[in-house]
Amino acid sequence: MGKYEELAKNIVREVGGKENVNSLTNCITRLRFKLKDESKANTEVLKNMDGVVTVMQAGGQYQVVIGNHVPDVRKDVDAVLGTLEPTTDTGPKGNLFDQFVDMISSIFQPILAPLSAAGMLKGVAAITVFLMGADFKLTSTYAILNAMGDGLFMFLPFFIGYTAMKKFGGSPFVGMMIAASLIYPGFLDGSATATFADTGGLNFFGIPFSIPPAGYGSTVMPIIASTAFAAILEKQLRKVIPDVVKLFLVPFIVAIITIPLTFLAIGPVMNIASDGLGNALIAIQGFSPIVYGVVLGFGWQVLVMFGLHWAIVPFAIIALSSGTPTALLVPSGSVSFAQTGAVLAIMIKTQNAKLRELSIPAFISGLFGVTEPAIYGITLPKKRPFWASCIVGGVTGGIAMGLGIQAYQMGGLGIFRYTSNISPDGDIKYAIYSIILDIAALAAGFALAYVIGFKDDAPTIALSKEEAKAMATGKTINNTNAPVVAKEEIIVPVEGTVLPLSEAKDAVFAEGLLGSGVVIDPTDGDVFAPFDGNVMTIFPTNHAIGLISDSGVEVLIHIGLDTVQMEGKGFTAFVKQGDTVKKGQKLIHFDIEEIEKAGYCTQVPIIITNTPDFSDIIPTSSKTAKHNEVLMTTIR
Repeated sequence: MGKYEELAKNIVREVGGKENVNSLTNCITRLRFKLKDESKANTEVLKNMDGVVTVMQAGGQYQVVIGNHVPDVRKDVDAVLGTLEPTTDTGPKGNLFDQFVDMISSIFQPILAPLSAAGMLKGVAAITVFLMGADFKLTSTYAILNAMGDGLFMFLPFFIGYTAMKKFGGSPFVGMMIAASLIYPGFLDGSATATFADTGGLNFFGIPFSIPPAGYGSTVMPIIASTAFAAILEKQLRKVIPDVVKLFLVPFIVAIITIPLTFLAIGPVMNIASDGLGNALIAIQGFSPIVYGVVLGFGWQVLVMFGLHWAIVPFAIIALSSGTPTALLVPSGSVSFAQTGAVLAIMIKTQNAKLRELSIPAFISGLFGVTEPAIYGITLPKKRPFWASCIVGGVTGGIAMGLGIQAYQMGGLGIFRYTSNISPDGDIKYAIYSIILDIAALAAGFALAYVIGFKDDAPTIALSKEEAKAMATGKTINNTNAPVVAKEEIIVPVEGTVLPLSEAKDAVFAEGLLGSGVVIDPTDGDVFAPFDGNVMTIFPTNHAIGLISDSGVEVLIHIGLDTVQMEGKGFTAFVKQGDTVKKGQKLIHFDIEEIEKAGYCTQVPIIITNTPDFSDIIPTSSKTAKHNEVLMTTIR
């Protein structure tokens, strides 16, 4: 839970407990409960609770008014309620690849930080072996260092089981239960296959199945496919199983159906795809090593994403274990550096501070050959940098095969793989080739990703209140004297009739509980930026937007009253959260007739949400609001 854990617990308790909650949504300022029995809620207690502005009961909803930070409170309330999920689903957007990228990004986003940390720890273990000598691998100290970095990757399905099930709308712990079965001892290390080899092999009630040689540890797609199926099954079961036994019977049935199906069908489908791919790659190598290098180098990261890289790894291991040099994995060697170069380009070019912060550990991990944080968290969501790294990987893969580079042993990853290219008689020629190719891949990946660019979703981070106050009062920020701003004019964002805030047909706005401002009865359905600044937040249904000016004035523009229930119908946004906007720029279009037809009030409250930061807020004396006219003036 977050910093509003105590408030969330108190709210849930005073609305009658989670057993009294049918559903929960939120708009830009309010938690909107649908309660089984509103008489069980302690309204007066909630109204006087620290952290709650007031309580409204309207339209069949029990509305707990929080303020602009309601999304953060909502997260903690969801955690207290448990299985309740948002009822509004905007559905999949974009083409199939875009939907796949969105799914993968959503699943991996929660574990990016530990994934990056694990990659860096693997690098620490490799550096230690390099400094201490190969015998250090035989020590228990190394065993702990190796477990610190490798443990997460080995049990990756366990983490994905939680995040994927949550993404698909199922119970996350059931997803972890499915994953735990896949990586259970015996199935993880292949010993189960060996144990039952003499008795007919693996089977489930006579139905045979197989497990990949490396098990399902470190795999991604089998657990994602399994949890997708499990989530659908769980939702259907919840509709038909009585509440009295639903708690334990639903996960029991989901598990007893999904887990065997994973071993019998979902997993083997991946095995078949892997075997077919391995044979195809071997055939391509026999036809042309250079073509093989281009194909494997270009597709290596895609294979890793689907867990299909194991198609080729066993062939390389077999060759090396027999003492035969092999080039089967050579084309993949420089791919991680191409990916790392692309990450560096994003790190340098992005204006998004959070993305830049995530790029740093992903870059470091990439140097050690661990590219999962870079792929899932940085380049794949941006699309073009990912394909840039694939193109460079294909080129370097073809060159590597053209140079005849060989591997003589299974080495490390990234910068620690060069020892595998040193021949038993000490010839370091291929190691030098690999180093040169890696440097070229890093440079080319950086250059290509930088040139083709990417969509920087949130180009500028809005000023914090402290920074805005410092700018307004002339204090120094980062050794730069900010200009003194005594007042700021808020330009009309919506044309119409100006009304005092007290005439808003919603008590929360009318009583000034969210701040001072005015109400506009609109005659036109376009919303324009009232100043130069940034979009702090825009609600998914596009009926409300929060802005902050360059000097720190925070404005909420709420289009209509209770229009969140229109679920976005009649609203079109032309900006998104994090965007920089210029005064007069079109932000949102709304259909006045559509709102009236739906039975909602069209009033547009315009609120200065950080009212306490100002000594005075002066509204216009005009009764009409026209574009480019001053609506309010803030005085510090």
